[in-house]
Amino acid sequence: MTDLAEHGREDFIPLKAITERQNISRKYLESIMTSLSKAGLVEGAHGKGGGYRLCREPDEYKVSEILTLTEGTLAPVACLTPGATPCEMAERCRTLPMWKKLDKLINDFFDSYTLADLMAKDGDFNNWVI
Repeated sequence: MTDLAEHGREDFIPLKAITERQNISRKYLESIMTSLSKAGLVEGAHGKGGGYRLCREPDEYKVSEILTLTEGTLAPVACLTPGATPCEMAERCRTLPMWKKLDKLINDFFDSYTLADLMAKDGDFNNWVI
């Protein structure tokens, strides 16, 4: 997504160009782009001049949205995965409050950044307020 954002929303960017710049396999990128395309985050075009481009401006994409779509869940433990079967030990689990707090921290953190934030010229994560 950062690669697409670097190249604007005008032109379609070929998968081959992205795989070469990002040093990732074409097969892996194809699976990611299929998911992103089905969810309406990117637009794809086939044939000469084809490839992918963003559907929205970079500041309209939350990092959490992208990660959840591509990774499935950001939950630190299986029992906090959306749609998970309730754990029979939840009521007496001594660590569950800690995992819930971590889950909230993870989600709040990734919700607070956009694709545009990742594109910031300084790229200095050390200056980001957490």
